[in-house]
Amino acid sequence: MHKRVNRIVVVGGGTAGWLAACRIAAAADPAAPEPLSVTLIESPDLPIIGVGEGTWPTIRGTLAKIGIDEAEFLDATDASFKQGSRFDGWRDGTADDSYHHPFTAPVDAAPRDLIAHWQSVGGAFADAVCAQPRLCAQHLAPRQRAMPGYAGAVNYAYHLDAVKLADLLRRVATERLGVVHLRDHVVGVDATDNGDISAVRTRESGKVEGDLFLDCTGHAALLIGGHYGVPLIDRSGVLFNDRALAVQVPVASDSPIAAQTNATAHAAGWIWDIGLPTRRGIGCVYSSSFASDDDAEKTLRDYLTRTAPGVDHDALSFRRLTFQSAHREQFWRGNCLALGLAAGFLEPLEASAIVLAELSIDALLDGFPVDRAAMALHADRFNNLFRYRWDRIVDFLKLHYVPSVRSEPYWRAHRDPDTIPDRLRELLEMWRTQPPSAADFPHADEIFPAASYQYVLYGMGAPPPLASAVRSPAGGETVGDAAQKMAQRARALAASLPTNRVYLDALRRSEPLVQKAIHV
Repeated sequence: MHKRVNRIVVVGGGTAGWLAACRIAAAADPAAPEPLSVTLIESPDLPIIGVGEGTWPTIRGTLAKIGIDEAEFLDATDASFKQGSRFDGWRDGTADDSYHHPFTAPVDAAPRDLIAHWQSVGGAFADAVCAQPRLCAQHLAPRQRAMPGYAGAVNYAYHLDAVKLADLLRRVATERLGVVHLRDHVVGVDATDNGDISAVRTRESGKVEGDLFLDCTGHAALLIGGHYGVPLIDRSGVLFNDRALAVQVPVASDSPIAAQTNATAHAAGWIWDIGLPTRRGIGCVYSSSFASDDDAEKTLRDYLTRTAPGVDHDALSFRRLTFQSAHREQFWRGNCLALGLAAGFLEPLEASAIVLAELSIDALLDGFPVDRAAMALHADRFNNLFRYRWDRIVDFLKLHYVPSVRSEPYWRAHRDPDTIPDRLRELLEMWRTQPPSAADFPHADEIFPAASYQYVLYGMGAPPPLASAVRSPAGGETVGDAAQKMAQRARALAASLPTNRVYLDALRRSEPLVQKAIHV
């Protein structure tokens, strides 16, 4: 079945659909004998699911490849800088129970040496081995305006308005990259004898033919689920949360903008708090097996009373969301690749939704099926890689719960060995005697590095590993020297970096930034 793959049809808009359309169109070779065409079909009636989004540092490379200027992106999406996540109350719920998962790796040292240094200086693990938590505590931006776009003094991502991001990507796709945009309803699918999708039928535009179809239709999964019947694999036995109550809270124009996602644990889940220049996106995530909708609303309102005093709750609009932590058995079947919610969804902890779409698009373009005859091989490789990635995300999210010593039934249930994936259970046993290291994550395409597991494991209060009779390999500077240089750099950065508020306000006024020294 030799047939060139030139016509790409994206069914569904939203963040995943427009990211895919933009990336593929931007990567297309206009000089090719048979150039690619990209068509996106978007229902005119379905709203974008967006309650405030967190991203990973990968988004900077994605936006750059599309050709979007960083300043344009920040302004158009009401975005702010994200340098990691802070977790409050996850370990035991006491007043000083807080830790960071920063985006910057620890100082360069053997894992055992990092642990030894942390034990010698005390305090939180991330604070002992990374400068970024100190910068976050001061609400500092990760860059100065004079730096080239998407470059920073430390690693960073963004918080953003998902609806505005989709709007920006739509404009770029249609006005700069030649994507054909059809606002129409898909009412049917035409297939060939071998099951391939030959065309989707729309209400107003008729048949839209293609060679490769990207299913970005959200939970409806019209193509991967509706046409191909690929089932979901339920992961709710590991990750219990299945509901969220979300709200957007206005903020004062001079209020600090948090430099990290704040995740605060409660009796039956956790609360996200994402700061943007004009508002905070806040949501109570919970398990309906352990809390009622009324319980969740009371928990969220109590949080708002503590963290947003003076805000009129009656003036706010609360939005209830239901979801299932699950993903497709296969993500690529025939000539259809599922992206975004059509591929699956895991609870919003650690903001994996957008990055999975980014990585899926990267994998598609890195091994683009030039000819239909090779598509099955590409699909097999893609499915193997992304099943591995989804499994590793499940492991990592579960790690946030297992070490907790909170006494509520929800938290005790998370510690039940029957709910812990086999691989994570084996690693936790391994980590009793040695810290997480690169040897535990040998795959070339690991989605979380060993450093992320260190930050969460020791942030959650796991004891340091048993002492070894073997020293770490010698070479290079000591971890103490590296930590001292890190502290010096943190002081220099705090003296030179603007706050998020100062940076973003000046960006919108197109003024140069001036920042007073802040000492940490």
